[in-house]
Amino acid sequence: MNPLDAGPDWIEAGRKLFAGPCDFFYAAARSDGLPPVGAPEIAFAGRSNVGKSSLVNALTGRNALARTSNTPGRTQELIFFDLAGRATLVDMPGYGYAAVSKEKSASWGKLVRDYLRGRPSLMRVFVLVDGRHGLKDSDHETMKLLDASAVSYAVVLTKRDEVKLADQAARVEATLEALRKHAAAYPEVIFTSSRDGEGVPDLRAHIARLLAEREGGGGTTG
Repeated sequence: MNPLDAGPDWIEAGRKLFAGPCDFFYAAARSDGLPPVGAPEIAFAGRSNVGKSSLVNALTGRNALARTSNTPGRTQELIFFDLAGRATLVDMPGYGYAAVSKEKSASWGKLVRDYLRGRPSLMRVFVLVDGRHGLKDSDHETMKLLDASAVSYAVVLTKRDEVKLADQAARVEATLEALRKHAAAYPEVIFTSSRDGEGVPDLRAHIARLLAEREGGGGTTG
């Protein structure tokens, strides 16, 4: 499956999937307070201020589904959204923000580690990376955790509208090169912009096909 070359059928399937209802239904601040396992889960991880909430809003076409903030580290919980009963979107706490206290940062880390290692319904994690800067040390640390947890993940570059067109292909290639060192990484990169919608249909198509494979019993790729 190559989401960057997603055919029109998957683009349309993705559009229909995200045109349906999507509603907040749960927030978990502790690993022993997670909701019961249900629909397949698609999680979004990334550094604070990478644009996770903005991308979730762009995917669902809702301006205020996920809370956005100019204050890094504000999201301290795993936030669960029901996507038309077919999937659950999970907005994970941001990482890599130095101003957060060590105690709070450690508690977030435990929550995330416990979630990743013990959630059978988790199908894929999208690791969001600021497209203006590329992968940072904290991104690699998160990907190593995902590798160790045997959780399939894919990298999504954000803020494409703020990267010069001439630089975009090189940013994607540099990211792909880095992914070759990570065992659980899906070998494709999607470059998105929450502001103008670039790449969003490709990400929707990626998720729609992932769900179709799961529902059809064919397993997942990557």
